[in-house]
Amino acid sequence: MNKREFYYPSLDGRTQIHAIAWEPEGEPKAVLQIIHGMVEFIDRYDDFARFMTKHGFLVVGEDHLGHGESVISDKYHGYFGEKGNAWIIGDIHNLRKKIQEENPDKPYLMLGHSMGSFLVRQYITENNAEYANGLSGVIVMGTGWQPQPLIKIGKAISKLLGVKKVGKKAPLLDAMAFGSYLKRIKNPKTTQDWLTRDNNVVEWYLNEPWCTFKFTPNAYYHMFAGMLKAHDINRMKFLPEGLPLLFCSGAEDPVGGWGEGVRKTYMVYTDNTECKTDIRIYHDDRHEILNELDKEQVYDDMLEFLNTCVA
Repeated sequence: MNKREFYYPSLDGRTQIHAIAWEPEGEPKAVLQIIHGMVEFIDRYDDFARFMTKHGFLVVGEDHLGHGESVISDKYHGYFGEKGNAWIIGDIHNLRKKIQEENPDKPYLMLGHSMGSFLVRQYITENNAEYANGLSGVIVMGTGWQPQPLIKIGKAISKLLGVKKVGKKAPLLDAMAFGSYLKRIKNPKTTQDWLTRDNNVVEWYLNEPWCTFKFTPNAYYHMFAGMLKAHDINRMKFLPEGLPLLFCSGAEDPVGGWGEGVRKTYMVYTDNTECKTDIRIYHDDRHEILNELDKEQVYDDMLEFLNTCVA
């Protein structure tokens, strides 16, 4: 396995996007592009990527604008810029085009986690689902179905707080977004116990600067705008017939409404598209199922789904 880091220009015109490719020994059988979540970075998926390369997949992903190494300086963490959501989607697509040029005719798959799950749901419906064409399968992980009025309120508050200032904090939006996430956890030891039952992962997360910065009103605004597009049923109706979609989550994941939001998302796609939909809910697991105590089972299930997509 070869781990290759590289950069390419963001659509914002000033930032170099940091990306990683995990390349298997020999010819890859397919490409899996990972779209990471809010306040993290692509190298957090190193263990899972190495697992997939052992099974013949080339794995690739980037640090989104305002995350990881995809910043001009540290003060730009949590800031997306004037056209943030559109730029992030464009950066994701440009990575795909680059990797496909390097690996022509290889099946191409995507996995989006948390905020990345909403990004991949938006991505596949862009331009009347043009971006979904050519994809062999999509994993939508750690997603949910938030009420549209609540998303619109969050977007409006973000705008009122000001979307132009770099480094501005948004404690009200932080409370709205995360305030209820611990309510079903008995005697939580940290503010991030909702992520996983693995205490070692939580401790590492709390000590990682690239996982503990705060979103600005700008980033919240663009995230909420993207979520509205991800929830748009009219956009979904253009998705290609037979596209495999796997919705997976922990049963104790607050982002997915403790399973209910994930089930609703699955049903919306099942009822309004011709995609080949599937769902897997992991008992007792929290938000980061790739970092959970039963992650080996999750890895195997992901591999089974992806192998089916490229068979």
